[in-house]
Amino acid sequence: MTDNTDISLPTKQEQPAQVRVRYGSLVFWHHLLVVLLVLLVGLYYGANLLIPLSVGALGFVLLTAIIDRIALWRPGGRQVPRWLAQILGLTIVLLGIGGIVGVLASQAYDVIAAVPRYQARFGQIIAQLVQFSGEDIAARISNELAGLNLAEPAGKLVGGAGSFLSGVFMVLLYIPFMMAERKPMNKKIPLAARTPEAAAEFNQVLQSISLGLQRYIGIKTSVSMVTGLSSYAIIKSVGLDFAETWGVLAFALNFIPTIGSMVAVAIPAIVALVQFEVLTPFLIILLGCGAVQFVVGNILEPSFTGKSLNLSPLMVILSLTFWTTIWGIPGALLSVPITVCVLIIFSNLPYTRPWAILMSGDGKLAAAAVAKVPEAPASRNKSKKKVG
Repeated sequence: MTDNTDISLPTKQEQPAQVRVRYGSLVFWHHLLVVLLVLLVGLYYGANLLIPLSVGALGFVLLTAIIDRIALWRPGGRQVPRWLAQILGLTIVLLGIGGIVGVLASQAYDVIAAVPRYQARFGQIIAQLVQFSGEDIAARISNELAGLNLAEPAGKLVGGAGSFLSGVFMVLLYIPFMMAERKPMNKKIPLAARTPEAAAEFNQVLQSISLGLQRYIGIKTSVSMVTGLSSYAIIKSVGLDFAETWGVLAFALNFIPTIGSMVAVAIPAIVALVQFEVLTPFLIILLGCGAVQFVVGNILEPSFTGKSLNLSPLMVILSLTFWTTIWGIPGALLSVPITVCVLIIFSNLPYTRPWAILMSGDGKLAAAAVAKVPEAPASRNKSKKKVG
């Protein structure tokens, strides 16, 4: 005897209702708040571990992008071997990191040695400015300046640079292990997946995330190098002290949206105002470096990125505030890269894709950021199934 009972699968009209019930449940929001609280506490107290790990992950993404780009070269019509591309890519990254570390290490103590000279010059400038405000106010300001000690904050800055250099060694320790794990991971994913279809779907999502991150990190690093080198050329041309340090600072601060560009221009301009007795170097640095930041930020970078990873300006400021509060200056540098990572991941997960739309600038997710998941077999698309 055949039983013609129909077993109906959930229809498309029923699925949104299920999602609404899940999101409207008090238990769901209770669990969500607990998870967010644990996450915040873990991010704050685990900063010493997570910051080098995050920088190492971004360095790994950059290294992967460079290696993949070198592997596409065909000098003399012959493709570059993969092992040679890895060696060249690793050499480029190590030279870049070594250059930054070398500049900071060589000029850190020179900055401390120059602080008394800058402090004396700063006192002269303030004295000239307050001489028109009356003797009482001028005397009060002079007394305040006499008790001002710029060597202490400069020492803290150098100490922070030392912590940065020690963190660099941790980053260099993580990257080789990440590179070694890349190929075995491709083999382990099919073994860990429940079905071949799930493995293929996960691989495509992972590839989409990787390509999106490689594109963003590669472009951002390239335009930051242009910003740093151009700023260095302008600062060096006027003879400002520690031009190499200001160039590295412009490169690093370019990863911080809006505020980073202003700080990268303001600091060397103020130093020029203190170092020189004329306003010409100050104006050259202010206008020249300001023009570089404007051209790179509003013309060069958008021409490369387009709207492939467009973030809402409000989301950029919120992420900058959040990560700076949690991790300080390293969090400010990592805020946008981390937010871009979250956007790409959310774009590739069905239940979080609405959040990605809210995070985007215009509500449209780029096709490059969303994986093209293979369609399910025809047998799965049937709404009814007969059991005989």
